[in-house]
Amino acid sequence: MKPNHKGTAQVFKSPLLEKLSRTHIAVPISIFILISIGLITYGFIHGFITVLSAIGLFFIGWFIFTFVEYMAHRYLFHMNTDTDIKKDIQYKFHGVHHDYPKDKDRLAMPPFVSLFIASVFFFIFKLIFGQFVFGIVSGFLFGYALYLFVHYAVHAFAPPKNFLKTLWINHSIHHYKDDNAAYGVSSPLWDYILGTMPTRNKTV
Repeated sequence: MKPNHKGTAQVFKSPLLEKLSRTHIAVPISIFILISIGLITYGFIHGFITVLSAIGLFFIGWFIFTFVEYMAHRYLFHMNTDTDIKKDIQYKFHGVHHDYPKDKDRLAMPPFVSLFIASVFFFIFKLIFGQFVFGIVSGFLFGYALYLFVHYAVHAFAPPKNFLKTLWINHSIHHYKDDNAAYGVSSPLWDYILGTMPTRNKTV
């Protein structure tokens, strides 16, 4: 485990890149919620999806996102850093967040990066799902916006006194006790399925 520090860190030597690497959480959440609404509305208005299919496709897309979230966090953000290039990439994308988990300006990927990645997913899903892509990607991007909100909340606010407290506990374990567990941020589903839920004796 890397040490956890308060404050922030400079990741890029270029002042411009350093500034672009930071974002207020409200910006990407707003962007992806609006795109999500726009896609499903466009698909419905132009007859690509019906109201009933839109609902089903939306939840399928959301479900797909939970899997992508888990896999990206486990195998990309926590990749095996066996080369200097991998170490540099991993640190810029995620390691700095583990070193400075309270840095609120780095709790989300910069919008210009996430919009590019979202566009790639759109074209991949278009090839797979055809005209149903508008419902699928709408749910997928809503899942991403929800992930951003949950991730910000677990770092910025005290845990609630209800069933959602599990999300706070799991993410705290991931940061402060065992970064090989609890990869799911917005949902513990895939941690349960793939055996990476924290063991009961790991408490915060």
